[in-house]
Formats: sequence, C-alpha cells, structure tokens
Amino acid sequence: MRLNRRVWCSFVFVAGEVSGIMISISKWKCSWSLMATIASIVALVSVVHLFLFPVVPSFDPFSVRKVQDSCGPNNESVDGRTGHDPGNLQPVLDLEHKFPADLHRAVVYRNAPWKAEIGRWLSGCDAVTKEVSVVETISGRSCKNDCGGQGVCNYELGQCRCFHGFSGEGCSERLHLECNYPKSPELPYGRWVVSICSAHCDPTRAMCFCGEGTKYPNRPAAETCGFQLSLPSEPGAPRQVDWAKPDVDIYTTNKSKLGWCNVDPAEGYANKVKFKEECDCKYDCLSGRFCEVPVLCSCINQCSGHGHCRGGFCQCANGWYGTDCSIPSVTSSVREWPQWLRPAQLDVPDNAHLTGKLVDLNAVVKKKRPLIYVYDLPPKFNSLLLEGRHFKFECVNRLYNDNNATIWTDQLYGAQMALYESILASPHRTLNGEEADFFFVPVLDSCIITRADDAPHLSMEQHLGLRSSLTLEFYRKAYDHIVEHYPFWNRSSGRDHIWSFSWDEGACYAPKEIWNSMMVVHWGNTNSKHNHSTTAYWADNWDKISSDRRGKHPCFDPDKDLVLPAWKRPDVIALSTKLWARPLEKRKTLFYFNGNLGPAYPNGRPEALYSMGIRQKLAEEFGSTPNKDGNLGKQHAENVIVSPLRSERYHEDLASSVFCGVMPGDGWSGRMEDSILQGCIPVVIQDGIYLPYENVLNYESFAVRILEDEIPNLIKILQGFNETEIENKLTSVQKIWQRFLYRDSMLLEAERQKNAFGYVEDWAVEFLRLTEDDVFATFVQVLHYKLHNDPWRRQLGSQKKDFGLPQECLMRTS
Repeated sequence: MRLNRRVWCSFVFVAGEVSGIMISISKWKCSWSLMATIASIVALVSVVHLFLFPVVPSFDPFSVRKVQDSCGPNNESVDGRTGHDPGNLQPVLDLEHKFPADLHRAVVYRNAPWKAEIGRWLSGCDAVTKEVSVVETISGRSCKNDCGGQGVCNYELGQCRCFHGFSGEGCSERLHLECNYPKSPELPYGRWVVSICSAHCDPTRAMCFCGEGTKYPNRPAAETCGFQLSLPSEPGAPRQVDWAKPDVDIYTTNKSKLGWCNVDPAEGYANKVKFKEECDCKYDCLSGRFCEVPVLCSCINQCSGHGHCRGGFCQCANGWYGTDCSIPSVTSSVREWPQWLRPAQLDVPDNAHLTGKLVDLNAVVKKKRPLIYVYDLPPKFNSLLLEGRHFKFECVNRLYNDNNATIWTDQLYGAQMALYESILASPHRTLNGEEADFFFVPVLDSCIITRADDAPHLSMEQHLGLRSSLTLEFYRKAYDHIVEHYPFWNRSSGRDHIWSFSWDEGACYAPKEIWNSMMVVHWGNTNSKHNHSTTAYWADNWDKISSDRRGKHPCFDPDKDLVLPAWKRPDVIALSTKLWARPLEKRKTLFYFNGNLGPAYPNGRPEALYSMGIRQKLAEEFGSTPNKDGNLGKQHAENVIVSPLRSERYHEDLASSVFCGVMPGDGWSGRMEDSILQGCIPVVIQDGIYLPYENVLNYESFAVRILEDEIPNLIKILQGFNETEIENKLTSVQKIWQRFLYRDSMLLEAERQKNAFGYVEDWAVEFLRLTEDDVFATFVQVLHYKLHNDPWRRQLGSQKKDFGLPQECLMRTS
C-alpha cells in the first residue's frame, strides 16, 4: 500500500465518562491510523480517569447517541410532551389559592416575603424546576501569532485581548501611554494628574517607578512621592505639593536625608535611615512599607486557576480564555473544565479529520434555567481598567497581605466585582447564546469613574470634566461592540440584556441605546419626585449630558430593573456574635442614624444639595449631637440617636436599636445594608427611590417607609407600631438578612484560599455556616420569574426551548 493512500472506515464508538466528560464519536469516516490513535487516547484517558476520579452519575455510559448536525434545543418537556406552545396552554395550577398572601399581601418563598404574584410563581414553579440539556460550544478559532505573548486569545471570535500598553490584531503594536500631560515653562511635568511622574514612567501602564540607576528600580514613586513639599501655611494645615519641582532627595543614598528609591527595607524598618513618608505602595501586587514584598494581585475570580493575575488582567494559560480564564477551548484538558460545564457529553464532529484544523466541539450539559450568557468584551471595559489602576483599593473588594491571605475591603462599589464573579462561576452560565435567557454585559463603571482623568489617556477634556459623561461613552461603545460582533441584541432589542451600574446615581447616565435592557443598580430613582441629578459632586452630575446621548429616560424603571445591595465587608465579630438575631428586649434605642448630616455640623458636607436635604431635615428635628451653633434637634429625645459622630461601636449600636434610618448620600448609601445585617428595622426616607429588592420583595413585611414631608412626625409614626407588629418585622429581617450578603462570591474566594493553603480563615468559617439565600441566589430567582412573566417576552411569541417546567408555569402568548 502506498503511503499516501487513505483507507476509510465507518464505525460507532462511545467512550465512558472521563472526569465528567462523555465523548461520543458517531459514524466517523476515518483512517485506520487515526482510529487507532483515538482509541489509544481514549483508553489512556479512561485509565487515568479511573485512578483519579470517582464515577459520577450522569448519562447512560453504555448508550449510543447519534450526533446531531444542529445545535438546536430539545423541545421535549420534562413530562414527555412536545411542542411547548404557550399560546395553547390552559392554566391548571391555581397559584393564588395554593399560595395565599399573608396580612401584608406577601407570599413567602425560601423565607423571604415576596410581592404576592412573584412569591406565588416562585413557590409553584421555581421550586420544581428540572434540569434541561444544553449544548455548550467549546471553541477553537485561532488568533494572529497567538497574540504575540502580549494578550489572550478569544477562541470564540478569534480575536486578541491585549494587555495594557499593547494593541493591534496580534497585540504587536506597543502603545506609549504618557504619565504626564504636555509640559510648559511653568509646569515642566504638565498639569497635575494622578499619574504625574518626575521619575521613570512605564509607558505601557502610565505608572511611575524609581527606574534604572536606583537600587530598587521597580519601587513605585507615584504622585506626591516625586515632588517637593512646602511647609504648612499655618499650624495643623497640610503640606503643599509643588508639582513643578521634582524631589531629587528620593534618590539619595545619604541616610540622613528623606530618601526612597535607594532605601534598604531592613534599615528602614530599623530606623537606621530616613525616608519620605509621602512615598508608599499605591500599586497592586506589592506590599510592605517599602513595596518589597510581592503579593497576589486582584483579578476577577483570580483567573480561576488557569492563569496568572498581572495587576488585574488575567494572563490565561494556553487553551483558556475569558476575563477570568474560565472558558476552555478545544485544546484545554477536559479534566480541568469548570464545574458549570460538568458533567458533560462531548461530541466530536464527523469531519474533524478532513481539514486538520481545530474545530468547535459540542458538549451537552445538564443545567437549570435561567441561563446567562456573559459577553467576553474587549479588556478596555474591564481588565485594562483593573490592570492600570493607580490605587490598589479602587473598584475591587479584596486585596492580599504579605502572606497572600485575603484582605476584604470597605469599597462600597465592590458589589459589581462580586456579582460578576458569581455569574462567571455559576451553573446558570452558558456559552450558548441560542439557549441563553439573559445576556450579561460586563462593563465596570466602578473602575471607569474612579479612574476617570487619572492618566492622560483617560482624559475627560472632551466630556467637560464630567465622569458621568465619560462613563456613558464607555457603555455606548460596549453596545456598539456587541451589536457588531454578536447576533443576540437585535432579537429582543436588548431587553434580555443586563447591565450593571454601581455608582452613586446608578443608570441615570445610561446611554439611550441600551435603556430597553435590565439595569442592575444600587440607586432606584424613578425620577417621580427627584427628577434631576441628586449628587452634590459636580463631576458626577448628569443634568448637563445632552439628550441626544442620554435620551430622556428615568434612572430606574421598577418594571424591568433591579436594585441590588451594596458591598459590605465580611465582619467576623458581627457574624459570630449574631448581632442580626438580637431580640427586641435588648434593643433599647428606638431610632438610630449615624452619618454625615451636612453643613450645619463640624466636618459636615458643605453642599446644601447633599442627601437632597433629607439628612439635614432629620437632624433639625432629632439631632442628638450639638451642631455648629451648639443646638440639638427640636425634638431630640433620649432614646433617639441622630449624630454625625462615627461610633466605634457602629454595628453594636445598630444591633441595639429597633429602627434605623435609611437615607441617601450622594445618591445611594449603604445604610439599608447596615440596618438589615444588624437585624434593625429599616426606616426608609427617600421619596420615589427604590431600595434593594423593593420592586420584588414586600417591604411592608420588614421595613417602614415614610414621606420626606413626614419627617417631623417620625417618632410618632414609629411609636404607633405595637409590640406584635415590631416583633413580626424583626422576625422578617432576621429571615432575609443573608440576602444582603454576597456570600457566593466570598465562598468562591474561600475555596481558592483553601486550595492554595489548605485551610480556611475565620471569615470563611463563619460564612460556611450560613445556609439561607444570598444576593446572587435572589438575583437568579428574580431572573427566573422575569423569564416567564415579563410582558415583552409574551409579545415575542412561542420560544422553542425546554424550560424544565410544567406547562402551567410557562407564559401564555397573547
């Protein structure tokens, strides 16, 4: 037989499950050598699997399944009926009588009091959801030059996601990102900007370091560190920075001068040498007083174990991609696939041998709806913002100490990162846009706003200095990208898409193009009363943004959007002492509010618009701390605390109170979360502005709402509740408090730390004891309800999908 002669065969072969993966090769015409090679590989993998993995119940390993040419969904319902035409359904499940509402018109599902219609559907339908078979596509498109080692290949699109400072089709173009604005005779380093640098500028990230010629060239010399400071103008005043004069003493080797770039850490700690106090370790990935300790950087899901975190950008291992390196390509090891893709039955296409090129593979996975597709956006919308941040605490909810142990931060905007991480690691995630029920667009506005104007390449000169305008532009460009590269937006005009807005006024500055979508925010202003920008910080004001760009939409639409809780740092003491469970008899304070009360108080916010004047009105009536004039509130009382003085026992004080005030700051504040997490009944005072879950949960069951005009009557209103009513509300708070925690994201981190170090920290121990639904579980429940009850879906008509529900739970088309 000549060497180039091919002998073909046809056969059917099914291999057993390999680490949660079942391989199915059907009617494959192949050469004998290729067949033998595949058989050898399967045999080897199967043997390795038997030694390394227990048998996981899945599909029947002895069945033979024909490979479908189409990735179309299976329309057979869980009870064996086909078609699923909602237009022909007759309701047979009487949810209203089976799940009656209580006296507050709530229906309780999984310990939470929902609005009646939502609670009924969840109780009757969400609770009985079955798994469905979903075809997940494992992609294998290559990228130019494999991105040249300066980026990550998106194997779905065949596009490179380039690291900071690199660009182009194959990441071959090196960018030059200046630290400084153009110089002038008066300002040789340009006007001030966060990235301003008198030392060595790294042009790939616009970051400032000591540079070559120093003992520690990679030590940050950022901002104030590199410039001269003048003496205070008066005692107690801060020193002034002269941004025109570099401080050459930071390079000194004279131990009696205030050095930095040549200071030996051991001598510095031993006080044998002087050093400039204004120099510190602003950048991520470094720790120690002299930035001498390399530590873990903060990345989305810490790259899921399939990559290296480089300052916020995941550099994925070969065969993996995505913002958190969680998506496998066809060259990845199936043994390492994430849990949300396992167990799976893997199909090898009939023509895989013909081209000799990598081809997409189909993996059939059992999942429960709702299913969420996550766009792998270009990194300028997320990873680059993280990699280039000039202050390590910006827009992340955790850092790492010298021992690489987790340090949770108080970054209020960290909820955006937590939600993103949970979605990426969730069993509700899908790679199949055809099967997806929702589409998540991961733009990190928490990073955009904190980084606005922090370097020349993020200038706001074209946005009149408005961070809100710059952020709107980012979202519009993300919209342009998904419309250009994906087919999913136009199918619903974006109504099944989800956008996260974490900043003070939420989606107020959303571009008009995306307003049809679901907005996930912390600020639920319907603009029914406060119909303008409510922030006192001018750079975030959105009133001046043209309607040509923003449109005329409100900030929040309760019919389609959702308010989620803000991020709160895990508090081990509060959890271990169960402050949330403190009974009524131990709560001696009737009403409590501790926070900034505006210009009438020392160190108060000077703007009259701060908090829309609500906190100021409260203080005028019930202030328990003297204002600048030495006056208390007109109705101050012993068991009412309204004070701007931050208590060192803040959580304890909340847990010792019956009612706690919830009012805005510059937009939303975290007072609702503080109240609930300490078991205190929230008293909401902000007209027309929704709080977390307020359009889905029944607030009357656990909270009190009063109008802003009723502030003078606050205490009379609260005293009007009898003990039984108060006990009922406290009981409800104690049942829902975990829905205000991002426990899922925290447990993902606990699992990573356990895998890395073999133990769990105190915060993880406490969170592992919690069993009720958290923020992410609530979010998924809301999506499931919306999937079958949003009116716009009814207008689209029948959806040829298997929803894993009884027919009576499915939406009827009009």
